[in-house]
Amino acid sequence: MPNYSFRCRSCGDTFEVNRPMAQSSDPASCPAGHDDTVKLLTTFATVGRGAAPMPAAQPAGGGCCGGGGCC
Repeated sequence: MPNYSFRCRSCGDTFEVNRPMAQSSDPASCPAGHDDTVKLLTTFATVGRGAAPMPAAQPAGGGCCGGGGCC
């Protein structure tokens, strides 16, 4: 179930609410009981484990020195 972050405009507290996506736009009360809250924009990033690094791009001419035939 997704987490949604909110900030209370009355007390300034930031809190998270777990709820189904179908209820993502529903209002939320802060833990102190205030109803004047705003949903925060959050980002999500993942980092893979054990993934090989991306290979370096080759020069435009190809080869190790730009296509001069040294390889």
